[in-house]
Amino acid sequence: MSFSTPIIFFGVMLGILLIVSHIPGVGVLGQTGAIGILNFLAVFGNGQPLIGVIILGIVGSVVGGLFDMFNFYRYQSLRS
Repeated sequence: MSFSTPIIFFGVMLGILLIVSHIPGVGVLGQTGAIGILNFLAVFGNGQPLIGVIILGIVGSVVGGLFDMFNFYRYQSLRS
């Protein structure tokens, strides 16, 4: 779940912006937003947006795992 959440989030955002880019009058906003998100992802992927979204997914899974370990440790300490 922690890995897929950033991937789904950025995928949905790009999908919405690409759909908006085909609407007359607001197409420029959709294109500008999609380019901005792709540039943001490219920062984390050394110039490649796909690698950037995978890196953010991996970071999300590591943070989720650490949070689960913390909760496990915390509730084990309270029981004893």
